[in-house]
Amino acid sequence: MVKTEFAVIGGSYAGLSAALQLARARRHVLVVDAGLRRNRFVDEAEGTSHGFLSRDGMAPGAIAAEARRQLLGYPTVRWMDGMAEDARQGDDGRFAFRVGEHTVEAARLVLAIGVRDELPTVSGLAERWGRSIFHCPYCHGYELEAGPIGIIAASEVAQHHAIMLPDWGKPTLFLNEAYRPSDEDLATFARRGTQVEAARIVRIEGVADVVLDDGRTLSMNGLFTQPRSHVASPVAAQLGCALGQGPMGAFIRVDAMQQTSIPNVFACGDAARAAGSVALAVSDGAMAGVAAHRSTMF
Repeated sequence: MVKTEFAVIGGSYAGLSAALQLARARRHVLVVDAGLRRNRFVDEAEGTSHGFLSRDGMAPGAIAAEARRQLLGYPTVRWMDGMAEDARQGDDGRFAFRVGEHTVEAARLVLAIGVRDELPTVSGLAERWGRSIFHCPYCHGYELEAGPIGIIAASEVAQHHAIMLPDWGKPTLFLNEAYRPSDEDLATFARRGTQVEAARIVRIEGVADVVLDDGRTLSMNGLFTQPRSHVASPVAAQLGCALGQGPMGAFIRVDAMQQTSIPNVFACGDAARAAGSVALAVSDGAMAGVAAHRSTMF
């Protein structure tokens, strides 16, 4: 049995940020991490992360590694590699979960469990995910040099990309039989300068070349799409935390202090908002850590 005051499940940006606040409050905290950071595909492509103050243009893995190094410099912090499973709350109000052969017990939980992306089934898309195909224009739009940008529709959420991306380049919305825009939508796209392509996508080639079923190939500097997101771990549901449905998928409902529907369970990062980024995850994590600490006093 491993006992701790605070357990943070998830050791990416949100979890690291939450644990740092608790460590600086001189509280004992255990971080449990399965090593499945959402933007690991960017590292595999030797890409960089953007939009996080003072770390713009760094590899996302390097940001996480440095944050972990700094966190583990605090003597009250422990780290455990592995997947948290079988979470439950006991009659005494404390929480327990299993990590491999170990049982962890904690008075407070911070869930920074992240999400898993379900990608559209387009040939060649998964191989380019995080390399030349993205979901967040704030994170990756600038690097496309204001050139041609493709939007692969996976649902009607694609219309948000179609309206936003003219600020980053010259977009073409590939409907790919995913949905049919209304006349009002089409008029909005035209005002914004977004082209609409109705032909079905056969595959993606090269960096971001879109091969259509009518034989044409349209070359883009990069592509955006709308993956369906799933909370990456069942522990929130096992504990009874209320979930909400956003445009991209389910997320854990929290209040302004990152408190879930279960007292003394806090959540942060991409699993606890409808959309996210490194900067937002760090911010949410800091609030979750502070709120978890304050819950022991107020």
